[in-house]
Amino acid sequence: MSDWGPVFVAVVLFILITPGLLFQVPGRHRFIEFGNFHTSGVSILVHTIIYFALICIFLLAVRVHVHLG
Repeated sequence: MSDWGPVFVAVVLFILITPGLLFQVPGRHRFIEFGNFHTSGVSILVHTIIYFALICIFLLAVRVHVHLG
């Protein structure tokens, strides 16, 4: 059996933390903007750090596992 937990966690976090999709930190006019579909280099860097922190928490500390088959 293969472990699909890391794959699912990575895909879901990538979709949810894409800059400008649900939220953007820092925004163009405010610190946090929701659903503006715009991005910048700084927001890409911030969202990359958030993604890395959450992926480490879910995969290393919580140890999410999904076994299919």
